[in-house]
Amino acid sequence: YFVSFATVYWLDVFVRDQYFDKILSTLDFCRKKKGMEVYAYCIMTSHVHLIFRAKNSNPSEVMKTLKVYSSKELQKMINDNPQESRKKYLKWMFERAGKQNSNVTKGQFWQQHNKPIELWSPEVIDQKVNYIHNNPVESGFVQEPEHWKYSSAIDYAGGKGLMDIDYI
Repeated sequence: YFVSFATVYWLDVFVRDQYFDKILSTLDFCRKKKGMEVYAYCIMTSHVHLIFRAKNSNPSEVMKTLKVYSSKELQKMINDNPQESRKKYLKWMFERAGKQNSNVTKGQFWQQHNKPIELWSPEVIDQKVNYIHNNPVESGFVQEPEHWKYSSAIDYAGGKGLMDIDYI
């Protein structure tokens, strides 16, 4: 599947290494313990793109684990970070989003939809991998896809990224 999921209100939360690292460690946990195969990823400032497969044919359950756990952990990290200058604003926005959703008891970090697309051909897979890896280039953050350190583009360019992946 190809999925994209974004923070509520497209908030640029991922501006600190420790927040990026939390998403990476959660993805790695899902790879090692929940049967998630991660083929390509890119973590941007407000959203995440993935190509993944659930070994146990439970993609919605794997995504739920990823999003629920990371939501709780990231909100706690933001709240506990003495250097987070946007703490009050972010907390207010998370609480505001949570009040609009009956499924949320505290703050809501992620938008609810994942926009999953089942990948059915090598051409579609290549298109999505290129889209994911070129996202930081299109956004003006880097000149080459493999220069964005929070992406599997590094791995596909022959280097070693921050997280192990399952190659296509």
